[in-house]
Amino acid sequence: MRIAIAGATGTVGRHVVTVAARRGHDVVPLSRSTGQNVITGRGIDEALTGVTAVIDVTSIQSTSADRSREFFRAATSTLLDAARRGTVTHHVALSIVGIDELPLGYYAGKVEQERLVSDATVPHSILRATQFHEFADQILVRGAVGPLTLVPTGLLRPVAALDVAEALVAIAEAPAPADGRHPDLRGPRDEILLDMVRRVARKRNSRKPIVGVSLPGAYWRGMRSGVLRGDASATEGSATFAEWLAREA
Repeated sequence: MRIAIAGATGTVGRHVVTVAARRGHDVVPLSRSTGQNVITGRGIDEALTGVTAVIDVTSIQSTSADRSREFFRAATSTLLDAARRGTVTHHVALSIVGIDELPLGYYAGKVEQERLVSDATVPHSILRATQFHEFADQILVRGAVGPLTLVPTGLLRPVAALDVAEALVAIAEAPAPADGRHPDLRGPRDEILLDMVRRVARKRNSRKPIVGVSLPGAYWRGMRSGVLRGDASATEGSATFAEWLAREA
């Protein structure tokens, strides 16, 4: 099968490329580094020639709801329009567990993405996953403030990006379900974000003191509440945070 991966160089995308190639597929990476732009549409039609399935794992680093909506509206529309003009019979989008209850900031864009995908005529699948184990590494970098690292308090059920990639490729290999939805995907155990970041810091030999902070606002209240963990109906990834950390570090 010829599969295109939008966001091929990102946290999940690089794993999707590897998994799809390992499973014998003809992989078409879509990224600015390979000459495509999902915002402007540059190179997309040409790249999707002969493609049967598109896996969309594009992302933007922003906590602005307006900016997130703008990005996902443009990127999703570009991919769906190109799919309708071409040979694509399955559009697979990665989304996030819990965004219905917390449609704020970055998540507002994911809500818009799901709406566009669900309303399109292209057969589709939407997989919602919880936060990735890799999130702890990102927070370690972003939270650096002078001599300290500040980490928001949060209760998560993180999953390995590799487990997400395996699930996305398996979904792309099968026909799209009638309703376009799949069971949520979450990690095998709950984790405290502060503890995750401290464990990553030790592995990275970071000596900055790490301080937990309780941030105001609905988004961070939601993070602390555990609403983003999913529930017992979700499928569980195989790698715990400790296993991921040992492998990655």
